[in-house]
Amino acid sequence: MKRIFQIILALVIVALVYVIYDQISTPIRFENELKARKAQVIERIKDIRTAQRAYKSKYQRFTGDFDTLAAFILADTLEMERKIVDEDDSVGMAQLKKAGKKNVEKFKVAVIDTIFSPKVLTKADVEQLRFIPGTDNKAQYIMEAGLIATESKVVIPVVECRAPYKMFLDTVEFRQEFINLVDDQVNNFNRYPGVKFGSMEAGNNEAGNWE
Repeated sequence: MKRIFQIILALVIVALVYVIYDQISTPIRFENELKARKAQVIERIKDIRTAQRAYKSKYQRFTGDFDTLAAFILADTLEMERKIVDEDDSVGMAQLKKAGKKNVEKFKVAVIDTIFSPKVLTKADVEQLRFIPGTDNKAQYIMEAGLIATESKVVIPVVECRAPYKMFLDTVEFRQEFINLVDDQVNNFNRYPGVKFGSMEAGNNEAGNWE
């Protein structure tokens, strides 16, 4: 009887140790996963923002369509300017002035070759931009674009791109931690529960909520 009691006591102790360990380790594992996955989501959404800003620089608006954005990156061009001669070159400047020319020339460059520099994106990378990392291409960033009028009645283009936490975090293994995270962001900090840049309600220079 004493032996049975000792075995039961040992099992209870092991169970308690496991429960305590799980209570301590689960939040730590969740925090590590949050940081790792969030970093991947932010890295890609930054490229989307870069492409949107370049698109706006040419077309004076944003796009809410990933096919349009990808086509712009892969096939479109941007017009750039460069000086013809060094402004310290008095002879060259004099020749330009005599010819009635300005010390600037325009040239075109492929979008994909310039906007992401020094990073280099391949065609496959561009085609993957719409997908949230870590979701096996099953979840896409939510992207919207349009025009709004400011308080001074000025019409401005706006864009918003977002990835809610529920799309890229494990909500099964870390169910309670996920619930706490979303509740904290929404009710305590009044923040979007996920990663996003821009706003469809106001012009904010495409600010990211991770910055």
